[in-house]
Amino acid sequence: MALTEKDVRYVAELAHLELTEEEVRTFLPQLDSILQYVNKLNELDTSQLEPMAQVTFGGLENPSLRQDEPCRTFSRDEALANAPEQDAGLFKVPSVIERE
Repeated sequence: MALTEKDVRYVAELAHLELTEEEVRTFLPQLDSILQYVNKLNELDTSQLEPMAQVTFGGLENPSLRQDEPCRTFSRDEALANAPEQDAGLFKVPSVIERE
């Protein structure tokens, strides 16, 4: 099933993106190509594969991850010391999502 411009606009709306007509035309073949590839992957027989909880390099630990060790953390007052605005012991930030 080929995608339509309406489908691209729907996906953009779900992602809270405002696309121009040119962007819709640009993204249409790209999104369609991605979905065709996913459909191709869905055709693979994975019945003989065991489910994986996490992907690692041959089951080895990732050497770039540090050990999870307890350490001193900031108190609330220390964390808020340089906050431009705070309210009730919390950082006060401007709203970033505006929906109509």
